[in-house]
Amino acid sequence: MLSLEVLFLCAIAGFQLLFFADGDPMIEVFKWKQLDFYNRGDGYKDLWSRICIPDPHVYNYSKCLGSPNSGASSNGTFIQYNNVPQGVTHFRGRLFVTVPRRQSGIPSTLNYIDLAKDGWSQSPQIRAYPNLAVNQYNASEQNLVSVYRTSVDVCGRLWFVDTGMLEFPNNRQQIRRPSIWVIDLANDRLLKRFEIPQRIVEIGRGLASITVDVATQRCDDAYAYIPDLVNRRLHVYHLRSDRIWSFEHSFFNFDPLSDDLSIGGQTFRWDDGIFSATLGAYNPDGSRDVYFHPMASTNEFVVSNRVLQQESNAARSDHGDDFRRLGTRGPSTQSTMHKYDPRTSVIFFAEVQKSGVGCWKTSKPFSTENHGSVYSNSSEMIYPSDLTIDEEGYIWVMSNSMPIFVYSKLDVEKYNFRIWRQSTLLAKRGTVCE
Repeated sequence: MLSLEVLFLCAIAGFQLLFFADGDPMIEVFKWKQLDFYNRGDGYKDLWSRICIPDPHVYNYSKCLGSPNSGASSNGTFIQYNNVPQGVTHFRGRLFVTVPRRQSGIPSTLNYIDLAKDGWSQSPQIRAYPNLAVNQYNASEQNLVSVYRTSVDVCGRLWFVDTGMLEFPNNRQQIRRPSIWVIDLANDRLLKRFEIPQRIVEIGRGLASITVDVATQRCDDAYAYIPDLVNRRLHVYHLRSDRIWSFEHSFFNFDPLSDDLSIGGQTFRWDDGIFSATLGAYNPDGSRDVYFHPMASTNEFVVSNRVLQQESNAARSDHGDDFRRLGTRGPSTQSTMHKYDPRTSVIFFAEVQKSGVGCWKTSKPFSTENHGSVYSNSSEMIYPSDLTIDEEGYIWVMSNSMPIFVYSKLDVEKYNFRIWRQSTLLAKRGTVCE
């Protein structure tokens, strides 16, 4: 009988073959016709049964959610068609996949794929993270409701926003305050849950991503930048002071000349404002530029993190020249998420109209001519909803056919959801981003 160690090595070897089988700029790793889960809430028992939340009022005490045999779901009947993945983030063998609750019948909003165990499968079942119990929004006011995207910081912590909202068609319900979560991935322990006050946002709709600004040696001094695509604001949360403030600027608005979209055979108009923020390289003075853009726009903007980290700046009526327009990426380059890669000094963009990935070398002037195309596939990379880069220098992209799901109907006999991967070094090769 093969040992677990041999099986593990075989799984990893097979997984690597998936990545390097050919020379395509982006390589398909997983694909699904419909998502499936290890635990649909029908009695399957999670391997981990509880998560413990630090109680700020009692020193060294934790309140634990879930119970040792909690396998039944309180989220209602599983409806496979309604489960559309949105976000993807990789960290040391675990691939985190989010499924926002935009419809009923979703057993868990935060999930992961264990690459050692399931990396061999073309369409692996996903596992609730950290367990099914924490994903049961009806079971506790502390549990997860709906998560769009996640981020892992240099301190090995998973950050995300729980919108607290069930976004069911014609029946949106804000069932609890939106909150920021921070989980230590070394032990899957919840380090922080911060409820976003009503003075910042009335509801959680539009809090679809989070970017973490922190140095390895100062993990307690982290800042999180949260774009608000509905209210067109940029929220800033400081972990050490446990405070949050909001910036407003005209650059956070959508561009009315770029809000007409044609994706996956669907033509529609979206007015999503500021959608993504990414941190550039460290400047000589220790500051970093924060690049951002609305989704319904082809423009890119920038502001110093020093500006955002001063709470008093948020109250100014005039920001002067602190926020700057860099320029346009060019026609049909509307982007959901983007991410800076420190190894190549390139920012990679998930481009929804081009059904692909674009790039810009930050040492070059920002212009249409200097905006490159890494990959485009209108039949398979339909609506790249997320793009992240892991600590090993690999791009991960989720494409989820969202416009077809919203405006038409997914063909469940075809592959609708895909996860892609490529090294940043190979992705830029042969483009103007070299």
